Amino acid sequence: MERTANLEEVGFIFALGGTPLFFPIAAAMRDIRLYNRTLIACQAIVTGTCVFIGCVVYEFCGSYVASPALGSAGSTIKKAGYAIALLELLVTTTLVVHVISKHVFVRILRNSKHLVANMLTHWASWLGCTFGVSGLAYIIASAVPNFGGLVALVVTLFGTLMAFQPMGCMWLHDNWGTGKGDRTLKWAFGVCWASFVALAGMFLMVADSYGAIKGLIESSKVETSAGLWSCADGSN
Repeated sequence: MERTANLEEVGFIFALGGTPLFFPIAAAMRDIRLYNRTLIACQAIVTGTCVFIGCVVYEFCGSYVASPALGSAGSTIKKAGYAIALLELLVTTTLVVHVISKHVFVRILRNSKHLVANMLTHWASWLGCTFGVSGLAYIIASAVPNFGGLVALVVTLFGTLMAFQPMGCMWLHDNWGTGKGDRTLKWAFGVCWASFVALAGMFLMVADSYGAIKGLIESSKVETSAGLWSCADGSN
């Protein structure tokens, strides 16, 4: 029961863990005033989709759901679902690799003419970052026997650290000084909410990390777990 609750919390964190990707989008927008409505629309669609899919799966499968959930739908629907999701997986992978590679690329060539110049150093650095990130992701995904447990640990450690604590702290940083002169009810509510988000992120990071580590230790003792670079079906 404890591990089930931990996995459910990890699922929620994982679904909302893409929040930091909005920052490079904001930097590339022509009209930054449209950022808030874009953020609200995207988060509403993502949250609504997750809630809708969760309700449908629970209605037809109950609490005993396979992981991934498509395994509960039968072999035919499972194959069809993965075929449709393959395109989405490729698009998501491309976006994530691009964002991470761009971050590393800018850090390496910051304050250098090679950052924007159409030169060999520019393209060699960019392609090196792209293929380096892709290769590292492939090695981690293929070489780790219990990839699901590793994802849970990464999500609890870094998902909360990027999507919860910074959001609350940034609001406090931007609005704490403005409320010293005129502490309105709206400002007080914002302080309480931002503090709750930051503290909840800390609690989830510590508690769920403990559960993820415990799950990794338990799964490593199971003899049926897949080995290194295994092509065995990891779903159940």
